[in-house]
Amino acid sequence: MITGANKIHHNAEEKTITVMTYKINELFETIQGEGSFTGQPSIFIRLQGCPVGCSWCDTKHTWDVELNDQVTPEEMLTKTEETTQWASFSVHDIFDLVREKGYRANHIVITGGEPCMVDLTPLCQLFEQEGYSTQIETSGTFEINTTEKCWVTVSPKIKMRGGYPILSSAMSRANEIKHPVATEQHVEELKSLLALHKVKDTAIYLQPISQKKRATELAIETCIANNWRLSVQVHKYIGIE
Repeated sequence: MITGANKIHHNAEEKTITVMTYKINELFETIQGEGSFTGQPSIFIRLQGCPVGCSWCDTKHTWDVELNDQVTPEEMLTKTEETTQWASFSVHDIFDLVREKGYRANHIVITGGEPCMVDLTPLCQLFEQEGYSTQIETSGTFEINTTEKCWVTVSPKIKMRGGYPILSSAMSRANEIKHPVATEQHVEELKSLLALHKVKDTAIYLQPISQKKRATELAIETCIANNWRLSVQVHKYIGIE
């Protein structure tokens, strides 16, 4: 996925950007429906590839990276349904595409898949230089390589099929922690994780899995009891991507 470390210049200030390419499954403009940025117009960049194996993942089509699934950027952009197809884009390809599309949102959300399998610094750096804010959504199982300004959302995936542990470095870098819950066990696992990594001042969100009534009630009760926050996946309630 990382294709090199050549240097190129961008914009009038001649700032140096590392040349990299990213495997992208989707790129679209919508409203952020989760966490601190709920309601924020956002441009989502969804990367292909994730070995974590979360059982309730709603983007399982982004897990595997197969060469047979590589398509042209034009084919990726014209997909009408969720597929395993992906296209390779350079940092500048992505930026130019966002401009060509005429997107008006100035907030970039990099998600997956598991985006932190690659270095996201060049991508975030370029967008931030051009006046955008950036956000990464990650499972916390890979080292987070990004800019200092980037907002990092860690949604810790505990004891998943892939067997990847949650990293202390990811927990300490998180600007917010967003945890999916359906049962009391999920709540207890989160409390143990927060204690293990000595998380104190980071915003904690609970997100009911699949909008089920009991999960929502549990999340509300737990948020009130612990002074945490509720994330209800607004985009699913109002029927947008």
